[in-house]
Formats: sequence, structure tokens, C-alpha cells
Amino acid sequence: MRDKTATLCRDCSRTAERDAAKAPCPRCGRPGYLREDTGWCGHCSRPRQTKQPPRTCRECGRVRRHAGLGLCSACWQRHPDRPFVRAESLIAELAEPPDWLRDFTADLAAKYCVSRACTMITSLGRLFLDEQPNHPQALLERSRRSGRSMGSLARALETFFTGHGMAMATDQAERLAAGRRQRRIDAVPETLRPTVDAFADFMMRSRERARRAGTRPRSDGTIEAALAIMRDLARFLAGERGKQDWALTDVHDVEAFLAGSPKARNRRLVVLGQFFRFARSRKIVLVDPSHGLTSRGPNGFTGATLTLDQQRALFRRWTTGPAVHPHEALLGMLALLHGASSREVKMLQTTDLDPHARTTRLGDRPHPVPLDPASWAVLERCLAHREAQRTDNPHVMVTRQTKSGRGPASTAYVSHILDACGFPPRTIRCTRLIDLVNTMDPKLVAAAFGMDPEATMISRRPRRRGPFAGAVKTRHFMVTEAAERQGHDPRNS
Repeated sequence: MRDKTATLCRDCSRTAERDAAKAPCPRCGRPGYLREDTGWCGHCSRPRQTKQPPRTCRECGRVRRHAGLGLCSACWQRHPDRPFVRAESLIAELAEPPDWLRDFTADLAAKYCVSRACTMITSLGRLFLDEQPNHPQALLERSRRSGRSMGSLARALETFFTGHGMAMATDQAERLAAGRRQRRIDAVPETLRPTVDAFADFMMRSRERARRAGTRPRSDGTIEAALAIMRDLARFLAGERGKQDWALTDVHDVEAFLAGSPKARNRRLVVLGQFFRFARSRKIVLVDPSHGLTSRGPNGFTGATLTLDQQRALFRRWTTGPAVHPHEALLGMLALLHGASSREVKMLQTTDLDPHARTTRLGDRPHPVPLDPASWAVLERCLAHREAQRTDNPHVMVTRQTKSGRGPASTAYVSHILDACGFPPRTIRCTRLIDLVNTMDPKLVAAAFGMDPEATMISRRPRRRGPFAGAVKTRHFMVTEAAERQGHDPRNS
């Protein structure tokens, strides 16, 4: 509302009066209300906090402005007491600080660098002040990120809380497995996708029933491999055969699909049989097109092995190569001389070692495995590498991702350790197993390695003799050369 004779309303009139009272500040040039005592605007008239003069840093000795504790900014960023100072400041801000915060700060300071530990404490402080429940389980759930990685703070909290019995572990592994299954299902053509989705649910329900019954349930890797095979078959049917319905699949389509990867025929045929039996029970298909098909593969071992010259080169690489990573040398030596699998090596812990007897526990083997001098020297190198990381992880093989927790190295990391030498762990291990199986009783080998007798029988008769010519002498050569290098009598090794 405004008067009849006025040109502006009340609010605009007041704004115009305030703007008319302003004048340009002689110091900053911006319009403002000038103070009588200074002649400047209010911002320029307020006294400024003077900076402290530069002083000599008690850590580096350079003359700089101090950030705290008589240290310059660079030295203060690296000071080991900085996480504890940040934690004390957080405790002072909280009305009811938890009793475990100081212990958690000490755990972070021992596992992470100073800046990362302070960043995580700051992030934890935001969780404390968000007016949500602050008990350990609630903090752990809120600290998780929504992506494929739950974040370093959530991993640190999970390790600390589960280690002290304060919270349950998260379902991060199950969440990642569900994401991998969903990505494989989404890659199936749209017309064939609902049946594959139902097959995935069927396998998950079967796994839950197997767990309750105490039998062997399918692992996440088994289910994901089955879904990948069905994804490939669906793409093959839709792209090359022009079929958009599972009911149109015949035996010729299945044979053509299996012919595309002969080495994976047996595994693919097993999954296809499971899928089409499921589809037939749901009335999706009338007949099982995979029924009556066989793998048609040889019964004996058909994989690749190493020659004697290749074994010599690998042995010298892992025992004398200064640039070889300790993890590569450990996995290679244990696979070459002791037939250790990748899982046995990545699950190896420091408590499994006996320094006095120089033995170690590997996987499900019933007896400790004695290590020769060369293998023990490689193991000591790996332990020294582990000590340099200042970790509480009990495993011998510790990576940058696992040094702050207590879990083993990832399967992806272990599968690529031996990429530099040019041979996969399976080939090196098979060389040792075939040497033992063809010179000893396979049942004794299976009992010593904690394996089923059927697992060693396939290596009894190799397909061709050439690659195995030097495998029989592998152990004698390796032990003799290691003993001579250590200054021992080879007959006593």
C-alpha cells in the first residue's frame, strides 16, 4: 500500500532512503555508512587481527609462521600428535563423547598417515553431530558410501568395532555380489531377461536351503559364472540366431554355442542343463535342448606345464632377482616347490609359521610343510616387507588396501602377482602336482595336500610327454641348487 501522492511503496521508499544515506568509502571504494571517527565504512573501520610474526620452527629450523606447537605449517601437517589433538578437540565439542574414541584415534594413527587420520576423525565428527543415534552399529552404517566402495572410514570403523566386539560386520561383500549379479542380468537382451532373472532368484533360494540343510551351498563366484554363461547364450541366440524366446532354442543352437569355446564346453554344458531343467519346470520350454549332449573331453590332464629350463629361470628369478616383488617370489616359490595354490598363499598368516622348525601350515593340509632354505629366505623377505608397512593384519601377504584391516589380499591382486614372470599360478602349481602324481601314489599326494583323491587322478596320465620331460627332476634340481648356495651338503637337504 502507498499514498496517492507517493510514487514508491513503503518498502521501496525505505530502501531508497538507506541507499541515499550511503557514500563511497575512501578506502575500499564500496558504498556504505561512513563512521565519524574513521571516515571509512564499517568493514574497513573494524580492527583486524594481526598475524603473529614469523619464528623459527623447532622441527625444520626455518623461519616461518607457526601453525601449532611451535611448528610451521608443513611440519605441523606431518606431526604424529596431530590426530590426537584433533580427537581431543572433537571430544570437547561433544556433549557425551564415547569411551572408545581415543582408542580408535590411536588405531587410526598407527595404520594411516597423519593427514588421512585427521580427515577421517573430522568425518567421524560430522556423524556425531548429525542428530542421529551414535552407537557403534549406527555409526558404521551411516559411514558407508553408496558406491561400490564403502570408504576408508567405514572400513576402519568395521575393523575396529568387530575387533572389539562392539558391532556386527557389514554386508558389503553381499552387496557387491548382488551388484555383480545384477550387471550380468542387465546385459541379457530384454526379451530373454526375465527368465534369467528368475533363474538367478532360484539359485539364491537354493543356496539358502543348502545353508539351512548344512550341505555345500553355491558360492557367489559360482552363481556369477552361471549368470555370465546365460548372458553369453542369450546374446548368441538374439544376435546370431535371431531368436527372442527361450522356447525356440533347439539342440543345434546349443551345439553352436558350445562350439564357440571348446575349452569351456564342460562347464557351459553343466550350467545349460541346470537352466533348461529350471525353465522346463516353469513351463518356459517344452523340452530340454541340452539333454543328451556330452562334454566329449579327454579324461586326462590337458593343461600347460613348465619345462625344466623354464623352471630354472623362474627359480633364479625369485631367489636372486633384486627387483622382484616379495609377494611374487613367495607365491611363485611355494607353487613351484610345494604345490601351493593362490588361496593357500593369500590365506597364510604369521601364526601358521614355525621359525624354529622352519615349517608352515598351508590350507587344509594335515601336516606342517617343511620349507627348504630358498623358500624360507623368500618368506623372510615377505615378512620384512610386511613389517615395513606397520600393519596389524595377521596375513603374511599384506597389500596397501589390506594393511589397515585384517582381511586377506583380494583374489584379483593374487591372480595378477605373477604377470611379470609370464606364467599363471595354475600352470606353475600343475607342474609340481604332475611331477608328484606321476612318481608317487596319487592317493598319498591327495592326502598330503588335503585334496580329494579324484582331484589328483586326472593328472595321472598326461596327454603328451614333451612338456613333462623335466618335471620329474624339478625337486632334485631345486633343492640341490639351494643347498649349494647356502653352503650345505645337498645330501642332507
